Amino acid sequence: MFLENIKALDAIDCRILELLSENARISYVDIGEIVGLSRVAVKARIQALEDKGIIEQYTVIINPQKIASTFSAYFEITLDPTKYEEAIDYLKKNDCITQIYQVLGNTKFHIHAILNGENEVDALLQNFIYKTPGLKDLYFNSIVSRIKDIKNIRL
Repeated sequence: MFLENIKALDAIDCRILELLSENARISYVDIGEIVGLSRVAVKARIQALEDKGIIEQYTVIINPQKIASTFSAYFEITLDPTKYEEAIDYLKKNDCITQIYQVLGNTKFHIHAILNGENEVDALLQNFIYKTPGLKDLYFNSIVSRIKDIKNIRL
C-alpha cells in the first residue's frame, strides 16, 4: 500500500480512504461495517482526515468524451523563467483550462483543457495560449480515447 508507512494514517484510515475513493457516497454505517467501527467513530475519523487536509473534497467526475463534441487537450509549454508567476496567473484565468502542473523534464508546465470542438481549440490557441507571457515553446496533444484513467491514489 502506498500510504501505509505514513505515521498520520493507520490501517483503518487507509481502508476508509480506499472505500471513499471507490464511492464517496458510501455511508458511515457501511464503512463502519467493513472496518469494524461504529458510525460515530467513522464520522470522527473522516472529519480528522478532512481537518488534516488529506481529504480535500468530494466531487463528481464527468467524462468529457461522453458529451458530444467535447474532448480533452493537453499543452506542454516552456516559459521564460522570469515570467512564470505572470504566466501562471494568466493561464488560471481561462475557464477551459482545468489543470496546470509544473513538471520536470523537457517542458516546464503541463496544461489540461476541456474544449468543445476544433473551433474552440483554435480559439484557445490563437486568442489565449499563444499570448501567454514568456511563452517559449508549445506542444499540443488531444485525447482520442480513455484506456486507463484512475482518479484515486494507490493506498
